[in-house]
Amino acid sequence: MLLKNKLALAVGSMVALMSTSAFAQDKVQTNGYDVFAWAAAATGFAIGIAALGGTMGQGRAVSAAVEGISRNPGATPKIQTAMILGVAMIESLVLFALVIAILLWNTIPTIPVTH
Repeated sequence: MLLKNKLALAVGSMVALMSTSAFAQDKVQTNGYDVFAWAAAATGFAIGIAALGGTMGQGRAVSAAVEGISRNPGATPKIQTAMILGVAMIESLVLFALVIAILLWNTIPTIPVTH
């Protein structure tokens, strides 16, 4: 068995055995803001993943376009137009993720601070 497979088996076994102890705990006191805390975490995670995916997609699109232009300089206008349209579509998906993150963020109520 490879070291990689052994490590995966060990980590999987530890996760399976350790997570069962969480179900044995007594009822934990929570407040009404737990869901909103997770919504705040989700907004940051969503926009971070969207930005990462968008930048990777744009980088690959521009890289392929520049490679195509370098191989066939006569096709520059067609390649450039297709590249700009593709990058605009990728950027629109990132903006949609930003709008969804803002909508999630606006669902989080303001917690009054008591002194």
